[in-house]
Amino acid sequence: MEGEMEFKRGIKKPFTGPEPKISIVRLEQDIIELGQIGRNSADGGVYRQAFSEADMQARQWLIKKIKEIGLEASMDGAANVFGLDNRAGTKSSFLVGSHLDSVPCAGVLDGCLGVLAALECMRVIKENDVPLKENLELVATSDEEGRFGGMLGAEAICGEITLDRIRKATDISGNLLSKCLEQVGLEPIDMLKAQRHKQYMSGFLELHIEQGPVLDKQEMDIGIVDGISGIFQWKVRLIGESNHSGTTPMSMRKDAFQGVCEFSGEIPRILEENGSDHARATIGQVEVKPPNPHTIPGAVEFSLVGRDFTEESMQDLEDAFRRALSAISRRRGLMFEFEEVSRISPTLCDKTMISFIEEEAKQLDLKYIKLPSGAGHDGQFFGKYMPAGMIFIPSLNGVSHSPDEWSSLEHIEMGANLLLRTLLKILGK
Repeated sequence: MEGEMEFKRGIKKPFTGPEPKISIVRLEQDIIELGQIGRNSADGGVYRQAFSEADMQARQWLIKKIKEIGLEASMDGAANVFGLDNRAGTKSSFLVGSHLDSVPCAGVLDGCLGVLAALECMRVIKENDVPLKENLELVATSDEEGRFGGMLGAEAICGEITLDRIRKATDISGNLLSKCLEQVGLEPIDMLKAQRHKQYMSGFLELHIEQGPVLDKQEMDIGIVDGISGIFQWKVRLIGESNHSGTTPMSMRKDAFQGVCEFSGEIPRILEENGSDHARATIGQVEVKPPNPHTIPGAVEFSLVGRDFTEESMQDLEDAFRRALSAISRRRGLMFEFEEVSRISPTLCDKTMISFIEEEAKQLDLKYIKLPSGAGHDGQFFGKYMPAGMIFIPSLNGVSHSPDEWSSLEHIEMGANLLLRTLLKILGK
């Protein structure tokens, strides 16, 4: 791709001065501090959903930390936070970071580790006065977890947000994006001003917990991501007929919930026949109407999230799901409706970036494998406009999106030092 060729031409001799290392003590303290923002003492979970008061508090905390190390801090109209080391004096910046928002009842590492590791790397580079051939910029994106669908912060930076979407987007509870922005002092229209032209962004690198069991089970130190799954999310509605559950014969029912059950059973077959080995699909939310134990469900609304690693297989899955839902609806006398809530294309990581991460992992004597990411990440959008790379560290027992989410300090230190080494390989003079 064009970004990959530009990236290759920009590489010069790597940094060869005294080898700096991150401070795991400082990084751990940052993780603890940030983990207290939005934490619920009752269940131990972090509640820092996008554009909530806790989310904005975390962004102000980060801005303060950026200023403390002498970097230029800013926040755009989409609530993306930036920390700029502009000593190189270039027009373009190489971006490093992740996101600050969380799902409800989250752990302390998802997204935040990438932001805080980037912050620590920039501290070390500044402290050691490491010369850079290009500006380095921390980015902490907003709404990566998709409260309002997609990944709004990264999409805004890449110019993929429309005014119509800003006006109409709602979360699962029906809260309007525009109202939530106004409640935290942001003007909805300013999301459009967050766009940056690709000539001002030369690349993106992210450290993240795996959020899965592969690295932990295989006793690996590092995962080098070679591709990020595409994701589509549907809101599906099956409409039947409510009636008395005691008087209506089974053969005469138009039970919408039974339609959902039959479709759920079809998912493994559809994935096997139409998807890749890494295809996934999940029904994560079901609402039965009316919710009465003595009434046949007349309507059911449910979410369907599908994932795969090529556009072709994504489209095949979508077509197969539509056919299956249509056929089930015909057999059971139901009506079938669906709405595409969001769709994010799969993205391959930059080959040159992958090779740089691999070289540095070997230099650090880390055990690593290359693997795809089944979870979505900001790199899916950044990777369309610039070379993008991603480093995973193991998640203990594969747990994520939970207060039990954790990675060992040893692996956190390994990942952060690998991030630092890769940045210096790319940007060091």
